[in-house]
Amino acid sequence: MTTASYIVLEGLEGCGKSTHTKRLGEHLNAVITREPGGTRIGSLLRAILADTENTDLDRRTEALLMAADRAQHMAEVIQPALARGQHVVSDRSIYSTLAYQGYGRQLGTEDLLSISTWALNNRLPDMVIYIDVPTDILNERLAKRDLDRFEREGAEFFARIAQGFTELRSADPQRWIVIDGTMSKDDVEAAIRTAVLDRLGE
Repeated sequence: MTTASYIVLEGLEGCGKSTHTKRLGEHLNAVITREPGGTRIGSLLRAILADTENTDLDRRTEALLMAADRAQHMAEVIQPALARGQHVVSDRSIYSTLAYQGYGRQLGTEDLLSISTWALNNRLPDMVIYIDVPTDILNERLAKRDLDRFEREGAEFFARIAQGFTELRSADPQRWIVIDGTMSKDDVEAAIRTAVLDRLGE
C-alpha cells in the first residue's frame, strides 16, 4: 500500500490550480481541499481575507489569519486523512504564504516559515505542483473575473510573488514539480498526473 501523501498545487492567480486540484484529487481518490477555506472556520477566515472592503487589513494580520486557517486545516482535514491512508490534494499551502505575504507583502520568510510550520504541526507537503503561466496570460484571464482583494493588487505585487515562488523552488527542488500551464487543460492534467504518479511510484 502506498503511503498517503500531502500534495499541493501552487501558482499565481488564474493559473488553473483549482481546476487541476479537483482533477488530480478525483484521479487519486484523494481528499480535495483548499487554503484558505478548507474547513468551516477556514471559510469564515477566507471571507475576511478576500473581502474587497477590508482595505485596512494589516499585512501581519493577514499573515496570521492565513496561519490560523492552516492550523485548523491540518487538525481537521489533512492529518485525519493522512492517518487513515488517504492522499490529500490541496489548492494552495504554506508556500502561498511565503510567496504572497513573505515576498508580495514584503514581510520576509523567516518568521512566516516558523509560524506556518508550527501551524502545520511540522507536517510540510510531500509534493508541490507549480503551474507556471506567464503573467501577461494570467492578466488576460483575470480580466474576465470578478476580482477579490488579492487579485486587485498591482503588477509589482505579483512580480514579487512570482520571484518568491522561483526562489522557493530553487531552495527545495526535490519537493517541487513545475508544469507548463500554457498547454490545454487536458495536457496540463496529463502532465500533472504523470509526474505525480511517478513520484508516488504508481
